[in-house]
Amino acid sequence: MVPFIDVMLVLLIIFMVTAPLITPSQIELPTVGQAARQPERFVQVLIDRQGQLQVREGAAHAAAISVALEQLPARVRELQGPPVAADAAPVPVIISADREVKYESVLQVMDALQGAGIARVGLSVQASR
Repeated sequence: MVPFIDVMLVLLIIFMVTAPLITPSQIELPTVGQAARQPERFVQVLIDRQGQLQVREGAAHAAAISVALEQLPARVRELQGPPVAADAAPVPVIISADREVKYESVLQVMDALQGAGIARVGLSVQASR
């Protein structure tokens, strides 16, 4: 029993000495490829630092209108307009968030849009410098 305790104490000392030397790991975020072309029409949902939502029609560069999370799906559907043809793809929705915004806020917006049946929801990314 005594040799077992000696081995365990040696292992404990080794772990105590090496633990502070281990550096915390960095998370490598996935990269995104370049799209072939930007869509002619899209709806942009903006999330600012305070988590406030604004919606605008992205292609027209119109002024952004502030909305609450509850009214977001209805406003997005209004900006998407009626489908042009039965087989036409719906107008895409792009979410652009400030880098200080918690990811939880972005997920709430995505969940609200997808829960309302809005298809083609994507995230805006900033090209690396």
